[in-house]
Amino acid sequence: MDSNRYILINNNKIEVLYKGEKGPLIVILTGMGCSYDEWYEVIENLSQTSRILTFHRQGLGKSEIGEGINNTESTVRDLAALLNHFKIEEPIYLIGHSYGGLCVQHFAKTYPKIVAGVILIDSTSVELKELDNLNLPVIDKESDEDWIEKCLNYAYKDTEQLSKILKPNLNDKHRHFPMDIQQRLLDFQVNPSLYRAMASEIKEWKNDAEVIKKLGDFPDIPLIVIGRDKEFTIKTGLKTGIPLWELRIFEEKWSELITKQVKLSSKGKLFFASNSGHSVFLDRPDIIVDCINRIYCFK
Repeated sequence: MDSNRYILINNNKIEVLYKGEKGPLIVILTGMGCSYDEWYEVIENLSQTSRILTFHRQGLGKSEIGEGINNTESTVRDLAALLNHFKIEEPIYLIGHSYGGLCVQHFAKTYPKIVAGVILIDSTSVELKELDNLNLPVIDKESDEDWIEKCLNYAYKDTEQLSKILKPNLNDKHRHFPMDIQQRLLDFQVNPSLYRAMASEIKEWKNDAEVIKKLGDFPDIPLIVIGRDKEFTIKTGLKTGIPLWELRIFEEKWSELITKQVKLSSKGKLFFASNSGHSVFLDRPDIIVDCINRIYCFK
């Protein structure tokens, strides 16, 4: 089984990728504004021994955007409906990157009995408000409110206008993907509904974090937490003009929040992906594949 397909879920057409014929089911939840096509290398590798299910949240890719709020709860609701559509009855393994990691935490607390294990990849923390308490003038120049305003402005443009404004591009890792995947990634960036969805997710994510905290305990299941390389990220950040002292304070706090996530389960293990920034699935796909193999062997 290997195809992008469109499935009617909760009255919205959702773009889904289901790949692989055998093995455990791995569900991948991507970060905010990210396409599952960026996971091409990881998915190709894992699908040799596992089944992979991933989807574009409402508004992303070719998924329709509904009239409701885009938040972690809507993602959990859509994933539960997808699992029901595919008649998935066995426990699943969840991988969540960044904002997708916040969604994974919400799902695991809501449906603990159907989750066999979790991998959080540089995941947004339920304590993300702590990042706002840091006094970082340059980093803080763009607030959540600024991002929401910018996204809503883009949401009212058409594809041609967005192409002229954003000048969609690919990074060096993307250029190693097949040409059809590269084109999908370019098209993904100039979809107006993407920005409407992002505006809603940004508006809601701090409230989502509080909701998730109140859901109760995280299930005591195999858990692997992967964080980015702090020094690698600081070095990359310096190229953008952010002062070293700001980068170091921010990365120290980010690393602290990542480290705390391992305590969600007594079976938690922590890894940091050397030579990787936030996009671990692009910088170090080998680490993600290795961690999946590790989590299958947890006792």
